[in-house]
Amino acid sequence: MKHIVPLFLLFAIWVAGTSAAQGEDEWKRVIGPRVWAFPKDHGAHPEYRTEWWYFTGNLKDDAGSRYGYQLTFFRQGIRREVPSLASTWDIRDLYLAHFAITDVSRGRFRFLERISRAGPGLAGAQTDGMDVWVLNWSVRMKRSAIFLEASGFDMELELELTPGKPLVLHGLNGVSKKGPAEGQASYYTSFTNLKTQGFLKTHSGGSRMVAKGRSWFDHEFGSNQLSPDQKGWDWFSLHLSDGRDMMIYFLRLKDGSIEPTSSGTLVERDGTARHLGPKDILISVLDQWKSPQSGGVYPSRWRIQIPSAGIDLLVTPLVADQELNTEVSTGVIYWEGIVAGQGTSRGRKVSCEGYVELTGYAGSMGGLF
Repeated sequence: MKHIVPLFLLFAIWVAGTSAAQGEDEWKRVIGPRVWAFPKDHGAHPEYRTEWWYFTGNLKDDAGSRYGYQLTFFRQGIRREVPSLASTWDIRDLYLAHFAITDVSRGRFRFLERISRAGPGLAGAQTDGMDVWVLNWSVRMKRSAIFLEASGFDMELELELTPGKPLVLHGLNGVSKKGPAEGQASYYTSFTNLKTQGFLKTHSGGSRMVAKGRSWFDHEFGSNQLSPDQKGWDWFSLHLSDGRDMMIYFLRLKDGSIEPTSSGTLVERDGTARHLGPKDILISVLDQWKSPQSGGVYPSRWRIQIPSAGIDLLVTPLVADQELNTEVSTGVIYWEGIVAGQGTSRGRKVSCEGYVELTGYAGSMGGLF
């Protein structure tokens, strides 16, 4: 399955190629630890080519029905500098966004996507704090709270998120390696446990409903992260009922092996975090699901073990079809969905909930970011 690339994006890539050929652009790379300054660093870093603000959450309404949501904002640098006499419509960055809601009780998954240049206020990301928008979808941080808004085609989301644990830096010394080459890395931070409350609307004829639960926030930026021999990645964010949170990602190579720099982070109930290397993580795929739309075959049930932390979990999607075909924006087909499971942690029974992202199962991701 080939990627479908929008004409707007093709034009932007042509602009970027022209600039590169003229030697105008040099994106900054992640080559060592960063001196962080928050809340400023929750904002944009335009000196790096690729950046995203990623929100996923597990919610319930007053009747106990379960929902999952994803709201993601991407900034993709097209050229590092624009001419000094550039117009408002000149392109430096593209802004893209994905919005999805899973209604577990109805077995229904819906998503929307958007793409825009900055233009006269159409989209953007401030550099002095978290304030990102694409048309009328937005994420804004005010003091310690984060506010999300998105709507369209009978779907609606309006949520307030409050951190329940300190911010986490992923990777060794705050550098999340994506491969062996210098600069093949990102800076990657998370709020892993966000108390969430607000409103959802999931379908035509439905009403706005009160929803509460927990969310996860990822912010990542870098340049030249993926190499052509990397096919895609599997990413897990899980909340355990004993208060532990866990992130795992591993990059799959085209020859079927796993990138040795794959890793994770375990966050304890009190917010202390420790890095997990590939030898700390054991994942077995127990089932698969084939998309009737793309033909991609995705893992759909996992056993996840972290022996050094006493964690052993069985994790399953709550709805099988949570595939996004984002032909209008990124041109990437991927699976991103709500999951739940059970198992043991430190010898005690636990349940878990969270989100999983699977890329490169319906077309390679190599070299795209």
